[in-house]
Amino acid sequence: MDLISNNLAESLIVLGLVMLAIEIAILGFATFIMFFVGLACVAAGALLYLGLIPDTLMSATLTVGILTAISAVLLWKPLKNIQQNVDTKPAQSDLIGHDFLLEKNVSATENPYYHFSGVQWKLKSSHPISAGSRVKVIKAEVGMFYVELAD
Repeated sequence: MDLISNNLAESLIVLGLVMLAIEIAILGFATFIMFFVGLACVAAGALLYLGLIPDTLMSATLTVGILTAISAVLLWKPLKNIQQNVDTKPAQSDLIGHDFLLEKNVSATENPYYHFSGVQWKLKSSHPISAGSRVKVIKAEVGMFYVELAD
């Protein structure tokens, strides 16, 4: 404990950087709490280091609390807006476009399985396709291939 209190400014800066790293690298910037506290710890450590606030644990704690509240108020809205930019386009898969010969009929009521890449895929189609036809995958979901006649 003496090491931390004797080097309070450096300890706060290190603690803040660790919190920022955890928030960004591990939590993926999903919550902002650790970000705000980490930012406040780094700023409070810098203020302590520069001698702008007294070098006591009480003043450091109070400064971290106040800076956390200020950063939360100032940065909450802009950070929330950054999170709202979500790409709704479906992810492109290398399974899409895979073509093969059907062993069984596929229709709205018949959904046979096709073994590919170590997985049993359930086949679905919006229109009936007879066995022996060449089909291609137009959409892939978990355990399911949507197929249509290949060109």
